Amino acid sequence: MDTKPTLITPANPAIMQARPVKVRARHVNVFYGDKHAINDLSIDIPDRAVSAFIGPSGCGKSTFLRCINRMNDTIPTARVEGAITVDEQDIYDRSLDVVQLRANIGMVFQKPNPFPKSIYENVAYGPRIHGLAATKADLEGIVEKSLRRAGLWDEVKDRLQSPGTGLSGGQQQRLCIARAIAVDPEVILMDEPCSALDPIATARIEELIDELKQNYCIVIVTHSMQQAARVSQLTAFFHLGNLVEAGDTDVIFTNPQDRRTQDYITGRFG
Repeated sequence: MDTKPTLITPANPAIMQARPVKVRARHVNVFYGDKHAINDLSIDIPDRAVSAFIGPSGCGKSTFLRCINRMNDTIPTARVEGAITVDEQDIYDRSLDVVQLRANIGMVFQKPNPFPKSIYENVAYGPRIHGLAATKADLEGIVEKSLRRAGLWDEVKDRLQSPGTGLSGGQQQRLCIARAIAVDPEVILMDEPCSALDPIATARIEELIDELKQNYCIVIVTHSMQQAARVSQLTAFFHLGNLVEAGDTDVIFTNPQDRRTQDYITGRFG
């Protein structure tokens, strides 16, 4: 594995020093029927860091995010070409277990979507079906650890049997994050995880993301450039299905190499 990955982008070859590559994409093209949604995308996504995808609506950032755990497989008209690897393993290999892949690459969606089950069962469900707990005590330990990591344990420890859907929006989103990390993934994908939340809940999620990056590769799609600047170490700018440029977040926001990036972050379009 590379120790100093180079981000291959159309605009600039930026370098994320001393961050090993977790996800590598090369010449990725995505089609929905005749529509070309992603055009020849290549990027390295570092481990134990937050990478933010920014750009106007419909630019391809969520489409590429869904490629990383093969969610596009569920769309009959979708076709993905090129190569995407996680830890140098081809995730589109026909012999790969997609269920296991999606356990290893967790996803948190725009709208909190807890199961219609208890708080406890929301978190216990994944470890149980994947056989990660040998005993009830093991399962209880996983549930507590996951809720603690999601910053939710102290708020729900006395009502674990209450419905997850009864929590506030911000709590539900943290429950979904706890559910994702309960199966011990290596990558966490987040598609606009704060867009349905108020500023206080958003701040809690951002604090949580900052903590989780110590152990996970996190990729977040966000319409908020302020959020990208706050939480990410790498930022990638998408426009009309193209990855325009990617690099260290502070460089992208202070000294972008492409005029389109400059225009977007200064509010000239979007």
